[in-house]
Amino acid sequence: MDKVSENPFKNRTCGTTPLMVVTALFVTLYLVSNVMAVKIISLFGYFYFDAGTITFPFAYMLGDVLTEIWGYRTARKVIWMTFLCNVIMVVCTQVGVWLPSPGYLDGTAEAYNTVFTYVPRIVIGSLVGFLLGELSNAWLMEKIKKMTNGRRLWVRTIGSSVVGYLFDTLPFVLIAFGGVLTARDLMLMIALQYFMKLSIEVLFGTPMAYAVIVLLKKKLLKERTNG
Repeated sequence: MDKVSENPFKNRTCGTTPLMVVTALFVTLYLVSNVMAVKIISLFGYFYFDAGTITFPFAYMLGDVLTEIWGYRTARKVIWMTFLCNVIMVVCTQVGVWLPSPGYLDGTAEAYNTVFTYVPRIVIGSLVGFLLGELSNAWLMEKIKKMTNGRRLWVRTIGSSVVGYLFDTLPFVLIAFGGVLTARDLMLMIALQYFMKLSIEVLFGTPMAYAVIVLLKKKLLKERTNG
């Protein structure tokens, strides 16, 4: 009996599993942030921001990891895929709003409808802000990496986020709330969301990015060596 030759592509999976895990977490965090955005938090009764502001910087952190380990092209593909996933979530949950429910579950249906009845301009603002912010963040991070010859990771994670959060926060707030809030409240909302996201990135996101990137580089190097 002739021996069946082994598939030469079977073992060419170096880096595949880590990429899948980081991508899955990136998509999940972004979708979770959008759901959490329904809850508005009041700070001292003067400043307001949505709960998604707390988790969104960690999605940015994973975006930094994607760009650092796999490059801008791969990060761009993941960003567009995440964009598509969010559109699918919006469409599917909106269909759920339209579908009828039994009378004895009116309370549950009302709660569901409250969370998932989307205001079109908020959805558009969120999608535009995400694309502009994430794409500019990933592009700039790779540019800074080339300028610094791969040194000073914190410069590119924070530096790219400074620009990325600006391109995310400005269009989102202006599209979602322009003409609804006063100019003063718009500026306050933009400033608060921007500096909160950036502060979380600096204090928590960047240290986590360092840890994840070091871990992944060791794992991928080991896979290449053993492969």
